[in-house]
Amino acid sequence: MAHHLSEYLSQDLSEKDIRNYEDPHIYISGDIVQQSFSLGPHILKAEEEYFQEDKHRHAISILNLCNRLYYNCQRLENANSNGKEYVPVILKEIRRFRHLLRKWLITL
Repeated sequence: MAHHLSEYLSQDLSEKDIRNYEDPHIYISGDIVQQSFSLGPHILKAEEEYFQEDKHRHAISILNLCNRLYYNCQRLENANSNGKEYVPVILKEIRRFRHLLRKWLITL
């Protein structure tokens, strides 16, 4: 979902303004895609680790990625784009993922 949103937003945000400057929000959409794709491998690494300490190290990186993803989506709400109406949907999904993540952390 993040990849499709990024493609949609990049078309809106790639246009330059009157002073010939890029919209700084165009890079945020790429960060969102990159962070959402890197969540999966970190979860797999945490599951594969044998020692509890290593599992928690990966869990902390997952929490940090999730927090950065949420923060970048909030920043994207301020973008001057037609696609920002999809951002609340993504924020809702991230909140739901955080809730599942907390339950998963208990089982580690």
